[in-house]
Amino acid sequence: MAPVAEKQNAVVQLLSRALHRIRTTPPRIIASPATQPRRAAVAIVIRVVPSTLPIPNDAPPPTLSQFFEFDWVNNPLARPEILFLRRTGSASDGAPGPTGAPKTSEASSKGKNKEEAHLAFPGGRTEEGDEGGLYTAMRQAWEEIGLDLAERDFICIGQLDDREITTSLGKRLLMILSPFVFLQLTPNPLPVDPADGTTIHWTPLESLVSAVLPSKVPRTALAGRWSTVTVDAASRLTPRHAAILKLVVRVLIGSMQFPAILIDAPDADTPASSSTSTWAPEKVTPSEQVFSSHPLKLWGLSLGMTLDLVANMTPPSAGRPAPLQLPFHPVGGEGMRIDAVAPSLASVFPRFSYSDVNFWIWVFGKRYREVIRGWESSMREGGANDRRLNWTGTALNNFYAAVRKALLVVLVLRAIGVLLGLIVFGRWVFA
Repeated sequence: MAPVAEKQNAVVQLLSRALHRIRTTPPRIIASPATQPRRAAVAIVIRVVPSTLPIPNDAPPPTLSQFFEFDWVNNPLARPEILFLRRTGSASDGAPGPTGAPKTSEASSKGKNKEEAHLAFPGGRTEEGDEGGLYTAMRQAWEEIGLDLAERDFICIGQLDDREITTSLGKRLLMILSPFVFLQLTPNPLPVDPADGTTIHWTPLESLVSAVLPSKVPRTALAGRWSTVTVDAASRLTPRHAAILKLVVRVLIGSMQFPAILIDAPDADTPASSSTSTWAPEKVTPSEQVFSSHPLKLWGLSLGMTLDLVANMTPPSAGRPAPLQLPFHPVGGEGMRIDAVAPSLASVFPRFSYSDVNFWIWVFGKRYREVIRGWESSMREGGANDRRLNWTGTALNNFYAAVRKALLVVLVLRAIGVLLGLIVFGRWVFA
């Protein structure tokens, strides 16, 4: 039992460090340009499942520091969890995606199997009348899953950095996305009422931390595993109904691969994972519960925001969080520790199935690499400019510029190759 106790205490301690850091660190705010004022927000909701229920809860709401002093929170068998949801009708049919936007780097899962269905956070576009991003995140959580984040049961910890949502190759800005982190302060279960087509998955944080910080959490049956999601490049680069063009692009360009964490998410349609029964009944500890689950992949923007959250769990190194141990690097960025400056960027950059495409991205990626090195240098010098400059947006723009140039060169070379092949074949036939 000792290893289990160490594991659970470790996750709670890491969570405490992350939330206190988010609480005291101002986020990077990106102002919306006049040409694209759209904004969106998501709610990252975290809770700690106690080892036994019910627990009396008559005291006034605690502060963040007081919360992590509670016995039920520090119990060796307490289990921190994070809320994901799955929209069963949105990602697969080309309808608006997790933030109400058209297809972005969170991408449609059309043609994918169940395990590659997209996990997301509750959230959506800022509407007229919303008082800001925080209000949007709270409103969307209420509308999508019936969870009232304005109640005394929750506290808003703070905001992660804003991020730009663009079209597939970064040519057009769609909106600015703001992630807000919430913590449930009370131990007892709260009712939820998910909208039609939406399923809720409370996922143990251990599944995510063990994949990103393997040295901090011993591997168990709950440990997450790194995987990939393959996306047809033609679905991103061609009009939806251009079947012939899709076929041509599919043959010439191939597919794109995105990193993903494979987690065993509790089935939302079974009693073991309902909004109340994932909480341990009295005299039954979380580690003793039997979950009905199936593997799901966390990838795209949701993985990026999760990595930003987990990055705050690492002990500071030279005045800033230590880099995560990610098993992948973006194409064109080999030799650079992009996960040390922006873990979320490493999750949204694709790697193409054809090696020559990746080669040309590297050839045209000089400016992108210069931006990352400048970002690293700024952070080593204390990060005086880090919060004022939109390093993320600049890096993304230069990376996608390299991708566009690489694809153009590849298509031209493919066309020349086909033309030369036809000429040689014609001469052979008519010789």
